[in-house]
Amino acid sequence: MTLLLKNLRSVVTCDADNLVLGGVDILCENGVITDIGKKLQKTADRVIDGTHLLCYPGLVNTHHHFYQIFSRNLPQVQGLQLFDWLTALYTIWERLDPELVYLSSQCALAALMKSGCTTAFDHHYVFPGASSLDLLDAQFSAADALGARMAASRGSMNLSQKEGGLPPDSVVQTTDAILKDSQAAVEKYHDRSFGAMHTVALAPCSPFSASSDLYRESAKLARELGVCLHTHLCETLDEENYTLSAFGMRPLDYMQSLGFIGSDVWYAHGIHFNDEELKVLADTGTGVAHCPASNMKLASGAARIPDMLRLGVPVSLAVDGSASNDGSDLLQELRLGYLLGRVIYGDDAPTAYDYLKIATNGGARVLGRSDIGSIEIGKCADLFMVDSRRLDIVGASYSPENLPAAVGFSGAADYTVVNGEVTVENGRLTMIDEEKLAFDSERKIKEYLGLI
Repeated sequence: MTLLLKNLRSVVTCDADNLVLGGVDILCENGVITDIGKKLQKTADRVIDGTHLLCYPGLVNTHHHFYQIFSRNLPQVQGLQLFDWLTALYTIWERLDPELVYLSSQCALAALMKSGCTTAFDHHYVFPGASSLDLLDAQFSAADALGARMAASRGSMNLSQKEGGLPPDSVVQTTDAILKDSQAAVEKYHDRSFGAMHTVALAPCSPFSASSDLYRESAKLARELGVCLHTHLCETLDEENYTLSAFGMRPLDYMQSLGFIGSDVWYAHGIHFNDEELKVLADTGTGVAHCPASNMKLASGAARIPDMLRLGVPVSLAVDGSASNDGSDLLQELRLGYLLGRVIYGDDAPTAYDYLKIATNGGARVLGRSDIGSIEIGKCADLFMVDSRRLDIVGASYSPENLPAAVGFSGAADYTVVNGEVTVENGRLTMIDEEKLAFDSERKIKEYLGLI
């Protein structure tokens, strides 16, 4: 499959030189960008006139919980902070099954792709009554049906309430079962090749739901298998108090003691790091997934993104779970992160373009990928495009590199391209029936919530 984008109004490459190109063509062949230039004399299976299009690298979402899209905006959890919020929702999440995971993954990915996201990592850690492979099968099948580039986790919890953790017995597993399934998941799904559409990370959920032994053994196994590691960390002061009480250490010290730190590790949230801890993150190359909307909704706080960037900490962007964000719009997240930074740090905050780089280059870096995150010859053909004539951005397209964060888009991207395939066109998904997905999902949600 070849795709030729002709005479693009602006191409924001997000490359090392921060080039913004005008009036150029992009040729995509077999999922790879093979040429960029003016008036390319090339033929292609599909040609798109880019005269009025603003073109950006595909966004990379680095932390999500797809299954939560079917338990969002519930009245019983409004206004709750993290620990109480989780406790209330575990009684619903223990009813997960493969059909629900398939449909919720499609809904979450659909929203992400419409917001310019081409690669999405999902932190799934709830495995009640089904093997992890059943649920991961459902997730990868959902991604394939939409044409999304999918990074999944074999998440895990083994510390239930009776052992001093937060989750109920119904959603935890033994360490041995988790490690066995983790190895099987990596062997079955993880693709190490250039342009991989499927990858896997190992991801114990959090210090209050996973034991020291599980963290330690997961880190050893991941390094034996050559995959990345992920967990929630420093999201709330309740978590900090928990690790101080249980282990006599702050959360990052606790992770260090277990070997769960390094350039193959990234943490979700990372709000409550102190100065010394930020230096440790920078020195070890440990990444952070910034989740501004979720952090604001759950009143968890705001991550110190300017300090992280100044020190060289790898920083990426994420929407977090749909039940804590109540949406899966990565373009909205990009703008919220930028505005939150302005409120707190003023002129010391990252710029609008900095946030675009966080959402592209930053995401690629924490996922350990060099083949995505920018528009360059030899990179994967992952990008999104917006028509500059749209009413919502009239007069705002003369600084295209700042537009996504400083102004934002009120609707879906006009085009999203993943691996050289057009997956969103005119704001609509191209590979599935949106109305059927919505109908099937509403039926499943009513069954799941006990409404039928």
